Amino acid sequence: MAILSKNKFEQDKPAVSEGKDSFWKDRPVEIAGERIRLQATQACLHSGGIEGSSVARIRKAVDSTCDFFLRTQYAEGYWWSELESNVTITAEYLLLLRLIECADHGMERDIVRYLLSQQNENGAWGLYYGDEGDLSTTIEAYFALKLAGEDPESPPLRRARGFILRRGGIERSRVFTKIWLALFGQYDWQKVPSMPVELVLLPSHFYFSIYELSSWARATVVPLSIVLTARPVYTLPESKNVQELYLPSNGSPMRFKSWVHKLFFIFDRIAKEFEKRPFRRLRSRAIREAEKWILDHQEESGDWGGIQPPMVYSILALHYLGYPLDHPAMVKGMHAIKGFCLKDDQGLRMQSCISPVWDTTLTTLALIEAGISPEHPAIRNAVSWLASKQTTTGGDWQVKSCCPPGGWAFEFVNTRYPDVDDSAFVLTTLHRASQSGCDKLHEVKMRGMEWCLGMQSSSGGWGAFDRDNDMIILNRIPFADQEAMVDYPSVDVTGRVLEAMGHYGYPPTHPQAQRGIQFIRRMQEPDGSWWGRWGVNYIYGTWAALRGLIAIGEDPGAAYIQAAVSWLKAHQNPDGGWGETCESYMNPDLRGRGTSTPSQTAWALMGLMACGEEDCPEVKRGVQYLVDTQRSDGSWEETCFTGTGFPKHFFIRYDNYRNCFPLMALGQYLRKLEAKVSPPGRWVTEKK
Repeated sequence: MAILSKNKFEQDKPAVSEGKDSFWKDRPVEIAGERIRLQATQACLHSGGIEGSSVARIRKAVDSTCDFFLRTQYAEGYWWSELESNVTITAEYLLLLRLIECADHGMERDIVRYLLSQQNENGAWGLYYGDEGDLSTTIEAYFALKLAGEDPESPPLRRARGFILRRGGIERSRVFTKIWLALFGQYDWQKVPSMPVELVLLPSHFYFSIYELSSWARATVVPLSIVLTARPVYTLPESKNVQELYLPSNGSPMRFKSWVHKLFFIFDRIAKEFEKRPFRRLRSRAIREAEKWILDHQEESGDWGGIQPPMVYSILALHYLGYPLDHPAMVKGMHAIKGFCLKDDQGLRMQSCISPVWDTTLTTLALIEAGISPEHPAIRNAVSWLASKQTTTGGDWQVKSCCPPGGWAFEFVNTRYPDVDDSAFVLTTLHRASQSGCDKLHEVKMRGMEWCLGMQSSSGGWGAFDRDNDMIILNRIPFADQEAMVDYPSVDVTGRVLEAMGHYGYPPTHPQAQRGIQFIRRMQEPDGSWWGRWGVNYIYGTWAALRGLIAIGEDPGAAYIQAAVSWLKAHQNPDGGWGETCESYMNPDLRGRGTSTPSQTAWALMGLMACGEEDCPEVKRGVQYLVDTQRSDGSWEETCFTGTGFPKHFFIRYDNYRNCFPLMALGQYLRKLEAKVSPPGRWVTEKK
């Protein structure tokens, strides 16, 4: 896949239909019924104190966004928008190209332009929009810019250097930043925490093996263990060194967060002594096994794990094992990396991941919620595309779960790592899209549900990629300063599975539903909210929990559910919207607080409406906020990051969130109002 320009996402998408006329032409029998429904809805609402003109504005907003999505669907049936993270992803791409001696001057200048465009006034680069600056992110951007030829005395680099030194310099940076610096001889390999390659030889049934690591950590650690064993150094000219980013040592003793950290530090020292005197035959065997693991886990398309770190470190590992650039594995790998890149007026940047399956299932469900018929060509094409992306081969999850394949992954290609969150949402979408007539997707849906149910952890909750991947102590090892070594069950994924189960007819008394409900109840905060793992943050977790609990059959009037409803209402902003800063992961006192955003407002609205609160003032004000902030093309503006990769350390802005979730919420609102106007089925009769 070639580098994509930004207009690939916004301007040149093949259209399923063109303009407002074609939006209606595929459902002409619905026009009369739709008008009758709208007129009756307006009359009923006007008598209840809601102006019919307001309802007309909501319907117009919904139709405008539907038209936006119908214009921007790819011909194959999917939707795909940018997934934005911080600049380390792009900086490391430049560093990789230098290490494997594949640098291109024109590409580097495009990367430089992008990096400089993202710098804050204080000289730093942040983890998310509005972040004042992150030390490690700033160090990596500074180093990449200097390697690419930027003058260290230029104003941007001077400001960056000042920020870095004020924050403690290189020694205070994260482990992965130190690894990149060590690869260029800018940091002492002996001070980098160990990750012995011999770990790949431990059997999967041992108390600890690589399969106790999260899927993303596992796919990163295996190739990185080869790199850490080789400890290569790329010699730089003195003019490219970054020794100016070190502070003078004051000889202060090392401080540990807890006795666990101190114990693991001692283990790391022992491991380093072992590395100096390894058992040669054992090490050679381990390197061969790690090499085999890397090659076995490469997709035919060249991807590893569908995310940037395994792709970059696998290329580096193969490079240091002597693989030439024209080796098929290297060619495919570099091609896959290039496919993650975007180029526009800002320059060239690399995405940490791509999300077509996620974007497509969210958009399809939003359109159905907005009233687009499941028989509409756009929906049929999307459903067919989603069904074709079901995983039918084995993967790493089978080490701990014997369930047959049937899930969905996030990306175009990622057969080894389907995830429960995607799969549960796809199942809900397929259910909504095939409720009438012959269900040609029955087998697809049954395989998907069987896989999701088979991934439930012993705690009753669901993680994203593995079952019972919850050895939390691994987040305390020196290598794990981002606290992302395990894939523990979360409320948001569990709520998603319960919601799918409810749609597929599972009762709340089902044993797996009961365990999931109890897991969510145990995880509720004292104030009634729930922490969100994959979205920012308590608004996201509370929405997912409420949707799942109500769908599976919990009583909306239950005290613990009403506590969550009250929490959502209490955290509405004066403008009618909801928002929450990424900082709430670091400071829980900020939960539910932040600038209003379209996506977070939609989550709060859907959480409240799931509990029957569509008539409350908070919902009406939230709906009005969405209508008032919609742009003329049917989209919304959202600069804030509302997606989460690693809580506290890595955040995401899904470009699709700003549009699909508001459409989903507004569609649900209209559907609930219309249900109050007429009993189910009335409009079908009138249309006929």
